[in-house]
Amino acid sequence: MIKRFAQCLREYKWTALVSPVCMIGEVAMEVTIPLVMADLYDYGIAMSNMTVVWQKALQLLLCALASLLFGCLSADYASKAATGFARNLRHDMYYRVQDFSFSNIDKFSSASIVTRLTSDVATIQMAFQMMIRMAIRCPMMLILATVSSLRISPKLSTVYFIAIPLLALVLLGIIPLVFRIFDRVFKTYDRLNTVVQENVHGIRVVKSFVREDKEVSKFESISKAIYDDFCKAEHILAVNAPAMQICVYSCILVISWVGAKMVVASGNNAALGLTTGELSSMFTYTTQILSSLMMLSMVFVMVTMAQAPLRRCYEILTEKPDLTSPENAVRDVPDGSIDFENVSFRYSQKAKRPALQDVDLHIPSGSTVGILGATGSSKSTLVQLIPRLYDATEGSVRVGGIDVKDYDLEVLRDNVAMVLQKNTLFSGSIKENLRWGNAGATDEELVHACKLACADEFITGFPDGYDTHIEQGGSNVSGGQKQRLCIARALLKKPKILILDDSTSAVDTHTDAMIRKAFKEEIPGTTKLIIAQRISSIQDSDIIIVMENGHVACVGDHETLMKSSEFYRGIYKSQQKGSED
Repeated sequence: MIKRFAQCLREYKWTALVSPVCMIGEVAMEVTIPLVMADLYDYGIAMSNMTVVWQKALQLLLCALASLLFGCLSADYASKAATGFARNLRHDMYYRVQDFSFSNIDKFSSASIVTRLTSDVATIQMAFQMMIRMAIRCPMMLILATVSSLRISPKLSTVYFIAIPLLALVLLGIIPLVFRIFDRVFKTYDRLNTVVQENVHGIRVVKSFVREDKEVSKFESISKAIYDDFCKAEHILAVNAPAMQICVYSCILVISWVGAKMVVASGNNAALGLTTGELSSMFTYTTQILSSLMMLSMVFVMVTMAQAPLRRCYEILTEKPDLTSPENAVRDVPDGSIDFENVSFRYSQKAKRPALQDVDLHIPSGSTVGILGATGSSKSTLVQLIPRLYDATEGSVRVGGIDVKDYDLEVLRDNVAMVLQKNTLFSGSIKENLRWGNAGATDEELVHACKLACADEFITGFPDGYDTHIEQGGSNVSGGQKQRLCIARALLKKPKILILDDSTSAVDTHTDAMIRKAFKEEIPGTTKLIIAQRISSIQDSDIIIVMENGHVACVGDHETLMKSSEFYRGIYKSQQKGSED
């Protein structure tokens, strides 16, 4: 794990190394200052020697300035290294997510991925910055201050060897308890993000059903769980400070009592024992040693907090996409023919029954294929196997006579345009959204595609036309307009296969007929698969596939199915009766 995260340092590697070096310099100066102060008192002030006073004062000034300089440099380099590390980590995670298949996304959930890319990375950034500063400062301060105090008085220094283990035991007892709480908190954050995303995305539904109070209650419930967990963690961590104060003041009391006797016994003569200046230095070293231990405990707490985010981010970084391009992949799609050969599919190995079972289909290139079936009959699942959004569990799917697993993924998906059930537009102009289909498309090609999708009429009605700004998710256009823009975007790919997954459900029957007519006249060589609930949308198709519970119930054209399929005939009659009413 450490090796993988270390790779995120990249150009900030040397910056991350310079910061600890500067921190060591700062600690060295801080440990030197008490020694200079002792000499200043013992050999300068006590003996009224102004030459020594001025010399030691100058040394103190230089040490203080050096400590300040080293501290500023360390902080500057640490902040640059930490922010750069976080940027690279977020970059690597985001790019990894781009390679995920649908099954990978399903494994983590979008809300969890957002949490990991934001708050988890922020927590890791803070922990990393603390690691390259405090995790260096505290041990170095502990070691150097202890060595310095041992040089002054080994007898007095033994008090540290009693206090340090006691404080360490308290810290070791706290850390496991706190870790479990923080691990739970970050999982709760995922739930909170899910609630916020759902609420904001579906705010119109929330308001139309007057569910504001219910949604607020749900949010407050999860928010309170986070609050309670953090309070519980803080209550446990609060033991840290009193334990630290007890150790510090106990050490000061012991050193004051024993040290004062030693000063009196030596007659304040360094050659015979302890001096007043050295005793004052011992007080400073007591604070430095135990404070460094206290700070080290904070580092451990921060690292403990970061363990769960580290594990969660590591899962993203090391997750292998379920779908990848093979070596020596095929980079040309001959035509738009599609073959399903004994195809079965499960969304997971744990699924009790397959979503698709024993599907055998043969679709010639350039055909128009209608797909009909009840909700949950796996119509969408069937077409998602064509561009390899999922892989068949059994059997094979062929495009242009070649198994889809043999194609380069980018090449395959460039030749298979798919308009999903959930039409998604991104914030930006209409032109920018359309050019997702073809980044190099000219304005004339954009207009032509929009005319085929019957979108040009409403686009030109906007004051800014094709430069009209689309809000996030396309919230400022209607459902039908959004569908037509998505169809136009797919057409700009000039695909060999075009899949419309119930993508005209929000347009009226006249517009639907106009779109189908344009397809027939303008892109006759493209294989068109249309999933629809209205038989009128697929009635003129060359082939109509009727799905039922993951099976292909029957296949044929409209006339054939009217004679042979009671299910198809029943739907047709009910829709005809509904339209007459």
